[in-house]
Amino acid sequence: MDPILLISIAAFLGVSALVAGLLTLFKADTENRVEDRLDLLINSRSAAQAEARSAASVLHRPLDAVPGMFDFVLTRFGRVRLLFDQADTALRPTQFFAVSAALGCAAFAASAYAGLNLAIAPAAAGAAASLPLMWLVFRRKKRLKKFGAQLPDAMELIARALRAGHSLAAGFNLVQDEMAAPVGREFGRVFEETNLGIPMEDALNSLTERVPNLDLRFFATAVILQRQTGGDLAEILDKIGYIIRERFKIYGQVQALTGEGRLSGAVLLALPPALFLAVYRMNHDYIMMLFTDPMGKQMLMGAIGLQVMGALAIRKIINIKV
Repeated sequence: MDPILLISIAAFLGVSALVAGLLTLFKADTENRVEDRLDLLINSRSAAQAEARSAASVLHRPLDAVPGMFDFVLTRFGRVRLLFDQADTALRPTQFFAVSAALGCAAFAASAYAGLNLAIAPAAAGAAASLPLMWLVFRRKKRLKKFGAQLPDAMELIARALRAGHSLAAGFNLVQDEMAAPVGREFGRVFEETNLGIPMEDALNSLTERVPNLDLRFFATAVILQRQTGGDLAEILDKIGYIIRERFKIYGQVQALTGEGRLSGAVLLALPPALFLAVYRMNHDYIMMLFTDPMGKQMLMGAIGLQVMGALAIRKIINIKV
């Protein structure tokens, strides 16, 4: 049998087994989440768990802490349910991975039916299977960006409610009633959690975990410190809102100044794949030497590695933290 066919079949079976394992993992994760919620409602946490939760408080973490690569992978892939919550989608992990597997199988079958080289079929299946993940990440990024834009108005609304004599919880409820999602929904969730008896500090910690936003962590830290030490919370919220608006202004200026670099990076990154497809269409035998000849395979792997290094270098240059 053709070795390329064997490799393609093995890759397909490996991806299918990986998807099946992930489905089993996330099914168990859903059951664990139900148990955790029941434990929280009946207040059955031990003293060690309470101490661990206190150590994970927003007050014990640096405001500008940036997670490492290992922590990022654990956060994104070890807690996939959190990713779905941040994207605000009704899809469950089982449904999501079922759609990904279906797209991968369909792309693999379509590539084989179209008569393409069997070495391309696994790549086409992987690309098709990654489309739902790209959609989920895009949806999450868009929602978090909208939340950051709404946050200054929410702080101003809470500050006005405090000056009018309302409680902090009533200010959260006012944000829920007066502002659209996602900030209205997230602050409303904090209000509902406090009504169920969850301490305000725990509710704010959960909010900062669901919404990884630096300005929100400033807000949560200010609220928790004010509840412990006292002070004029309305004035603090006004100052934080002013700082956030100034940061948005500077960020807009940075985006305008780096627009040419971002466009150049996109063109340089898209040019090699586009040229590959064009040559594959015009001269199939010429481009297939990259897959059949040993030297061609080495050149292809080197080109992919250099492409990734160039993408990281361009991203590092144009990604200016404000």
